[in-house]
Amino acid sequence: MDKILVIDDSPVQGEFLRSILSENFEITICQTGREGLLTARNGNFSLILLDIIMPDMDGYMLLRELKASEVTKYIPVVLITSLSDVQHEEKGLLMGAVDYITKPFSPVIIKARVKTHIQLYHYQMKFKAEASVDALTGVANRRRYEEESVIKWQSAIRFKLPFTICMFDIDNFKAYNDTYGHPAGDKVLSAVAACISSRLQRSTDFFARYGGEEFVALYVGDDATPTFEFMKSIRQAVEDLHISHSHSVSQWVTVSVGGVTHIPTAEDSFDTYLKIADTMLYDAKRFGRNQVVWSNANKETWREKP
Repeated sequence: MDKILVIDDSPVQGEFLRSILSENFEITICQTGREGLLTARNGNFSLILLDIIMPDMDGYMLLRELKASEVTKYIPVVLITSLSDVQHEEKGLLMGAVDYITKPFSPVIIKARVKTHIQLYHYQMKFKAEASVDALTGVANRRRYEEESVIKWQSAIRFKLPFTICMFDIDNFKAYNDTYGHPAGDKVLSAVAACISSRLQRSTDFFARYGGEEFVALYVGDDATPTFEFMKSIRQAVEDLHISHSHSVSQWVTVSVGGVTHIPTAEDSFDTYLKIADTMLYDAKRFGRNQVVWSNANKETWREKP
């Protein structure tokens, strides 16, 4: 059942909307803008019905905040207000609202417009998901990674959770392509992607093709030491695929892995830690490939192999 967030300082108005829509949708009601913003960020809503006139944060301010956040910018917002002049309607639509309904309104109209906007939202999300998948490997692509990195980084800051950035690189991949041909190389990319992604199945895990033979994982919730051990098991799983590679440090296709785990604060920069992860990957390759090199917030470093 789709979830709708109603943000209106009038309890009567909120309950009226619930009575109209609750048969087909799960309704959550917030009576202040700030409460509504927090709820929108932490929920999974298909539509927001937003009053414009509220005491602490008016609907326009809240709409601006919703559209500025990666977490909430795609949720359609319908403004419901007693302000019936064209200037207010134009302002709301230009700011990103998908519709503008004036009070008093017809329950039939509300139901019809809500249904339409939720259907459009699902169509948009389906199209967005298809555009965010790497065509060769079936995992998320670089574009989706750019979006998810912001969302997960902000979430880790908000909940004070350990955040991991991990880079994978298939060892001597150019030599593999030169020896076995590009069709075989494509199969290796798909096999390695499937192997790694099958082990990153939690709701807080994210895995994407970063470019070429490189992949990236974002991992929220575990400290550096267990994450390092987990990534060692993933590296081993790739080697255990036993895909022959005559130019490998072993006889099989392998990956080098580098990463960093850190509990971020608002003062930290994601790009700083991405560079650390990339440096750890460089070290893994420099030290002989087919190994994991890891760092933590104290700049301590672990190597899988001496």
